[in-house]
Amino acid sequence: MNRETAAESRSKIPLILLLLTVLILLSACGVKPWVKPYERHLLADPIMSFSRDPVSAAYVAHVYQARESARGAEGSQGGGCGCN
Repeated sequence: MNRETAAESRSKIPLILLLLTVLILLSACGVKPWVKPYERHLLADPIMSFSRDPVSAAYVAHVYQARESARGAEGSQGGGCGCN
């Protein structure tokens, strides 16, 4: 009968912990999101917006784009030709 020493059994503990961690992380890849794309607006919290007044921010963005004569000057989609 082959008995393990205490040092040999202790050296296997980090390996087992590593394997468990990898399995837990990989199991998260198989989870489908439970928030539907059409429900995401419900998660939008006003405190997460960059500006306190979205109407005036949209107007300022419009003026900035007109002044720069290019769409997408603030990172929005579209090219410099004005096409979307």
